[in-house]
Amino acid sequence: MFGISGEKLIILVIIAAFVLGPERLPQYAKQLANLIKSVRRMAEGAKDQLANELGPEYQDLDWKKLDPRQYDPRRIIREALVEDLNPKAPIGTDLNQVKTTPAQKLSVGEQAPFDSEAT
Repeated sequence: MFGISGEKLIILVIIAAFVLGPERLPQYAKQLANLIKSVRRMAEGAKDQLANELGPEYQDLDWKKLDPRQYDPRRIIREALVEDLNPKAPIGTDLNQVKTTPAQKLSVGEQAPFDSEAT
């Protein structure tokens, strides 16, 4: 807890008992307990609010994938290049294992497909 060992925590409690005195010590201990309870309630409320806002997909979210320690720029660039070469291939697939269909040739007089929304 905060890098404090058990011995240091006991020493701090003894010092607090001498500084605060026996009259005020129970009052401050009660205030500390209430503060800890309120912080726990806020943390639980924030967790519940996050779960409500993210919806049912929140339960399936793999937090280990979002860990910044897993960041590997070489892998990200490699996957981006694979994605650009074959947009239908899922990320992380080997291009040698992906089967592509050959392009269909147009018959004589047939026009190429046109997408009016393309820019």
